[in-house]
Amino acid sequence: MNKYESIIIVNPNVDEAGLKALEEKFTGLINKNGKVESVENMGKRKLAYEIKKFKEATYMLFNFESAPSEIAELERVYRITDEILKFIVVKK
Repeated sequence: MNKYESIIIVNPNVDEAGLKALEEKFTGLINKNGKVESVENMGKRKLAYEIKKFKEATYMLFNFESAPSEIAELERVYRITDEILKFIVVKK
């Protein structure tokens, strides 16, 4: 099990309940074969450049442990989730 850090950039139109649902969805997915250490909602921030015509977005940071084989599945789910504009997963 390796330690990872993941930041997702979420559509700014998603409300607090939607953000909580996304957090629960991804912590559940990670906890199936790993362990979430912390989740931080970093709030709305101005983007350096427009993404899908949005000038600001909500950032969420996940710190977790997982098997390397599970990262591909996590990224696949990130890609098909409509509320996510961008994401990155980095090994610590």
